[in-house]
Amino acid sequence: MHVTAGAALLVALAGVGVGLIGLGIAWWAWIKVRRVRETQRLLLGGGRKDLVDFAVSLQGRIDDLHGAVDEVAAALARIDRRVDGTVANMSIVRYDAYEDTGGHQSASLALLDSARTGLIVTAIQGRDYARIYMKELDRGRASAALSPEEQEAVERAMGR
Repeated sequence: MHVTAGAALLVALAGVGVGLIGLGIAWWAWIKVRRVRETQRLLLGGGRKDLVDFAVSLQGRIDDLHGAVDEVAAALARIDRRVDGTVANMSIVRYDAYEDTGGHQSASLALLDSARTGLIVTAIQGRDYARIYMKELDRGRASAALSPEEQEAVERAMGR
């Protein structure tokens, strides 16, 4: 088979055209890859790691953060239990225990935690004597009957 010079020229020109198109596509792809690498470098802080290594290290840091949050939550729960058991509510009610005395010399003091557990101290002042009484409260239940003044001290301490 014999190829004419015109046909050979056309085939050569088509080859050059296809080659130039291939070079253009290669150049476009190179620019795109370069932009992706620059963005990756910005994201990774200039390190040599790839995105998979970065994602794995980021997941590890997130897991560590979750662990720290769980530890803080547990510590807060322990602190809440300790605070609930402390004397945080107190009140004093002063009154005249006897009609012949004045100046509200008698008093009832309630010292309670958040569960209404604690102690009530009552000091009764007479003209020639003083008496002190102590009663325990366990979740609002008294070890002995409360006087109206002691009950008022408990209610004031609990803010009711």
